[in-house]
Amino acid sequence: MSTTKGNWLFSLLWINVAVAVVVFVRIIGNQVTSGRDLLYELGYSLLFANLTGLLGFLGISAIAARVQARKLPLMPTLFLCILVFVPVGCLVAQTLLMAFGVIAPRQFWPVYLNTLRVSLPLSAVFGLGALVHAILRERVRVAEEKLHEKEVSEERAKKLAAEARLSSLESRIHPHFLFNTLNSISSAIAVNPAKAEQIVGKLAVLLRASLDNSNQTLIPLQQELAMVESYLEIEKSRFGDKLRGSTQVSDDLRSARVPPMSVQALVENAVKHGVTPQRGGGEILVAASEQNGNLRIEVRDTGPGFDMTAIPAGHGLDNLVERLDALFGDKAHLNVFRRDGQSVVEMVLPHV
Repeated sequence: MSTTKGNWLFSLLWINVAVAVVVFVRIIGNQVTSGRDLLYELGYSLLFANLTGLLGFLGISAIAARVQARKLPLMPTLFLCILVFVPVGCLVAQTLLMAFGVIAPRQFWPVYLNTLRVSLPLSAVFGLGALVHAILRERVRVAEEKLHEKEVSEERAKKLAAEARLSSLESRIHPHFLFNTLNSISSAIAVNPAKAEQIVGKLAVLLRASLDNSNQTLIPLQQELAMVESYLEIEKSRFGDKLRGSTQVSDDLRSARVPPMSVQALVENAVKHGVTPQRGGGEILVAASEQNGNLRIEVRDTGPGFDMTAIPAGHGLDNLVERLDALFGDKAHLNVFRRDGQSVVEMVLPHV
């Protein structure tokens, strides 16, 4: 396992803790009666525990990696390793103690067998604990990876859905605008071919600018205003002096970013509801301001106004509302009201 090293070090630590606990219990049981006996008991136990544990850590770590790679059962492998490495570790420790004169040669095998009788159960318990700990950690790691992959997948799906929704809305806006413009050209062809040709030229400029921005979700307000001015020029070819349009946008706000064709949609709505119904035409003003980190774009007209609830679904301002929601959520919205005898449509969005 990838966490084998950490788990066996964890097990080795607890083996030493267990040794200390066992010695403490022997002290309480009056089996260790002096400081010299305590040092002997503690040193003896720690030597056996660490030699056996270190040998097991080195051996079992290497074997566990191969077993995992071959997808073999770990539990039988663990107990087989314990049966091999614990006796070998105890033998090495016993040999060292005899070499230092701690154990007499005649006591070697009785002490070794007695130590082995205690070491094997303890090693089995702590080895099993290390294995369970490793399995649980591995399951947690896999679960966390799957959860992270799921979150990334869901986020990607949301992003793709939002992009698809936005592209669908934009594709509906462009034909709507084109349909209205072609109507203007059609009206002019019969009575004034030169004017119709002029409108076609302006339409080509406008469509080129629109297509250049088709892959962008936001563009500088300056570019959007240039398309608005082209649109107004096209509409003036139809309305003549009846349509009067102007802008009041400071230079420092012209770099602010807005959705393509958004202000144009507001102006188109003003032409439809503010200029067309009036026999004498009307005036349209585009203004922008910044307030509390929000960009506020107003399109005012001298018409009678309109009811936002009467806007058909899938057309004009309804599409714009959906686009703003797809891009900014509840941070952007439209306000429709009257002020100083004028109809005002205000688009509020984050100033970026």
